[in-house]
Amino acid sequence: MSLIEGIPAVIIANLLGGPLQTAFLLYLGFSSEQIGIALAIPSLTLLVQLVIAIVMQRWQNRRLMMVVLGVIHRTLWVATGLIPLLFPEAAWVPLYVVMFLVSYLAAQAGGVIWTSLMADAVPPAVRGKYFGIRNTIHWAIVCVTLLAGGQIMDWLPGGRGFTVLFVISAVCVIWNGWALAQYPNPPFQSSESGSPGSMLFRPFADKVFLAATLFIAGFLLVQNIIVPLFSYAMLDILHLNYTGVTIITMLQNIAMMVSYYYWGVLNGRYPARTLLLWTFPLIAASCLLWAGMTILPVVAVLVVVHLLLGIGLGGYNLLVFNFLIGDSPKAERPMYVAVFSSLTGIAGFLGPLIGGRLFKVATAGPYWVQQFGIMTFVGILLAAMSLVVAPFVFRLRPGRG
Repeated sequence: MSLIEGIPAVIIANLLGGPLQTAFLLYLGFSSEQIGIALAIPSLTLLVQLVIAIVMQRWQNRRLMMVVLGVIHRTLWVATGLIPLLFPEAAWVPLYVVMFLVSYLAAQAGGVIWTSLMADAVPPAVRGKYFGIRNTIHWAIVCVTLLAGGQIMDWLPGGRGFTVLFVISAVCVIWNGWALAQYPNPPFQSSESGSPGSMLFRPFADKVFLAATLFIAGFLLVQNIIVPLFSYAMLDILHLNYTGVTIITMLQNIAMMVSYYYWGVLNGRYPARTLLLWTFPLIAASCLLWAGMTILPVVAVLVVVHLLLGIGLGGYNLLVFNFLIGDSPKAERPMYVAVFSSLTGIAGFLGPLIGGRLFKVATAGPYWVQQFGIMTFVGILLAAMSLVVAPFVFRLRPGRG
């Protein structure tokens, strides 16, 4: 059921998110700085997980909470498609930001519940391989969705194309809500810490967990200065068409899809902490290689960049989930996840804001700074963090399993 539920979820996320979200934001009149604000919202709203981790101690029907929050999230996101139809143009940008913010508050609240439920439902011995297979299948759907979405936007430019995307997404909301309601609902194990204050203190008292979390937060802060804005750079700076951008992004997702399986197999042999050390340099290299535009064709460089990014993010997305589960005691897991999500969420929120501002400032400078300069400088910093700091942080303790 987790596999079935994820299919409509990823269709919605990729018709309304990713490069097609950037296209819709440009259609609504967002500037690079405003796009940075919008793309930072999913990370900022991770802070709500601190509240949900405490609420779960009283409201222990995890399946019901997932259904309610999941439907609210996706319904509101789809409803942003009505903005150009019902409101004056001057209201489009602020309305989208508000609706997207509330939508992602529900999404991130449901995220900590989903993580807790799936950690109980999937046995540790097969967890890495299971999620590797699940993610591989879902990312195959992502690739098809992105390709179809880009084709729709090129065949039906402007409002007509977006209408089709939002109608398909509305149907998927109903499908996803039904599937969420079919999940198993294993008993919830309450925290042994007692008061909310004691619950919150436990992850911060775990110094090894905290050190790894702070490194990942710092890495995400730097990474998110540019990675969420790759689509913006391709559409608005390099002037690629919708199909070109979605095909390049699809290649990234194919690389991610294939890598999920192999990362999952490797996770059966090596701890998630060890494997995470392999993912950081791949993400750094994907940023550094934008400098290849000085000697190679732009499209060729973008393909290599996104293939590397797909492999790196595939490993990170799978392994950070298993790292969280492996490094957290079962009874305290919701708060561990919430603290991790909150710290990384703050970093993820600040990154696109900085990136949007940098691209705005760069318009006054040489074209190469916008084209590849910002990406290359960020890549150098990520490489230093990956090769110098990360090995020290992640050798401190193997995961608990």
